[in-house]
Amino acid sequence: QLQLVESGGGLVQPGGSLRLSCTATRGGMDNYVITWFRQAPGKEREGISLIIIREGGTYYRDSVRGRFIISYDGVGTVDLQMDSLTPEDTGVYYCAAGAWNSRWNADQYPVWGQGTQVTVST
Repeated sequence: QLQLVESGGGLVQPGGSLRLSCTATRGGMDNYVITWFRQAPGKEREGISLIIIREGGTYYRDSVRGRFIISYDGVGTVDLQMDSLTPEDTGVYYCAAGAWNSRWNADQYPVWGQGTQVTVST
């Protein structure tokens, strides 16, 4: 059973950058879609960026396109480079693994990491 662990969250000022990592601690990612979700205070969990590992295709929500980049290292880690951060990016960030046809619906994902907090504030 695949297991995921997130790292890299923290406190950053508006306009700053953070790099989140999602590492497979058990099992391989090759047959999965890996998606980063975030949950802002009082809001539902929202998928913001995904990568189809086998084919390399990447997708972004409009709210992060042009500022965030998702990538896979070919071994077992998916990174999310986040630039030009704003307070609206604050939340708990989760990575999740789903079948090849999984997209933005959180119910499609059976495997989740524990989450990492990102806070954008002065």
